[in-house]
Amino acid sequence: MARLKDLYVKDIAPALMKKFGYKNVMQIPKLDKVVINVGCGEAKENSKVVDAVVSDLSAITGQKPIVCKAKKSVANFKLREGMPIGVKVTLRSDKMYEFVDRLFNVAFPRVRDFKGINPNSFDGRGNYSTGIKEQLIFPEIEFDKIDKVRGMDINFITTAKTDEEAKELLSMLGAPFAK
Repeated sequence: MARLKDLYVKDIAPALMKKFGYKNVMQIPKLDKVVINVGCGEAKENSKVVDAVVSDLSAITGQKPIVCKAKKSVANFKLREGMPIGVKVTLRSDKMYEFVDRLFNVAFPRVRDFKGINPNSFDGRGNYSTGIKEQLIFPEIEFDKIDKVRGMDINFITTAKTDEEAKELLSMLGAPFAK
């Protein structure tokens, strides 16, 4: 199977250059990074939640995630400054392309009643965000070992200037956009 990065260099970049009429190869949009974020508000009562999320995210991405802590104290949420409230991981280069390939070709097809990802979740600057309701769609997660079903946010940061360019790039990489 051809790797996604090689596919980008050989097929996708020239096709994008031709379609949008770029004069310079540096104008061609490319995937810059992928950020995966899991918010776990219940971590303030139970400290083992963060450990479980970290182990799940490490298994999925192959990289050690960092724990995000609260910047401010909020009395209504019973939250103090410095308490762990989330976990995130930023993927770049080979690990990023490997994750994107597994996400589009393995994980998304395992979602029940999957009709495609929302084509309207672009931010206006060429970046795309989507959410997943359960971590079980990844084959690395064992059903018996999880304590709770958790979702995650996945952000695709591209060098594209417009949403149209970014959508074309992601669909050529294999993103299953809903019709």
